[in-house]
Amino acid sequence: MLNDIKKAILPYQEQLLNHPLYKSLKTPDDLHAFMQHHVFAVWDFMSLLKALQSSLTKTTTPWYPLGNPEVRYLINEIVLAEETDVALDGRHMSHYEMYIDAMQKAGADTTKMKTFLDHITHGTDIFLVIAVSEIPKSVKQFLKFTFNTISEGKSHKIASAFTFGREDLIPGMFTQIIANIQQNFPDRDLTHFKYYFDRHIELDGDEHGPMALKMVEELCGHDPRKWSEAETAAVTALRHRIELWDGILKEINTEITV
Repeated sequence: MLNDIKKAILPYQEQLLNHPLYKSLKTPDDLHAFMQHHVFAVWDFMSLLKALQSSLTKTTTPWYPLGNPEVRYLINEIVLAEETDVALDGRHMSHYEMYIDAMQKAGADTTKMKTFLDHITHGTDIFLVIAVSEIPKSVKQFLKFTFNTISEGKSHKIASAFTFGREDLIPGMFTQIIANIQQNFPDRDLTHFKYYFDRHIELDGDEHGPMALKMVEELCGHDPRKWSEAETAAVTALRHRIELWDGILKEINTEITV
C-alpha cells in the first residue's frame, strides 16, 4: 500500500526536485524571499504534528491508555525532537523557533509571520486569520489545505500529509545553495539557517522518515478507503508545496525585473 502512494507522488516529487526556484536563489535577498514564504510551512508543519499527537495519544486528564502503543511511541518521539530540539547554541527550542532565529540572523523580515502568530495566540479563528492576513496567495492556499485536513479529523489523512508533504530530499539542495550564498556574501550570517536544514536531513533520514511511514501503515491498516484517502492527501500536499515554490519564484523574478 505504501508503494502505491510512493508511485502516485513520484511525478510531484520530481517536479519539486527539479523546480527552477533553486537556481534562482543567488543573493541574500533571494534567500530572504524564500524564508519569508517558507516560514509559514515550517510553522504549520507543527500544527499537523500536534493534531496527530492530540488524536493519537491522551493529552488531557484524567489520563488513560489511548490507541496503539506503537503509534503513541512514534508520534511522541517525533514531537520531542520537533518541539524541543537542540539549537546551534545548545539551547532547546522548536524547529519553528530555530527558523525564526535563523531568519533574524540572516536579516530576513519576520514581521508578517509574527503578526500572523499574534492573531492566533489571541484566539482568532485560523481560517479568518489566513483570509485577512497580508501574505501571498500561495501561502494562504498552502495553509488552508493544512487546516482543512486537520479540521476533518481523519488521523490517516493528517499523517499522510505530514509524512509525504515535507521536503524529503530538498534540504540537501539547500545546504549547497546556502553555502554558495554564504561564500559570495560573507557578511551575511547563514550559519543558523544551514544548521536548520542539516538537522532536518539528519532527523528525517535517520529517524523521523521511517517512523512517519510506519505511522501511516499503522493508521491505514487493511482499509482500502483509508489508503485511498491517504494517497489523495499526499498528492494534494505536494501539489500545494509546488504552488508555494511557484509563488516564491514569482516574487523573486518580480523583484529582479522591477
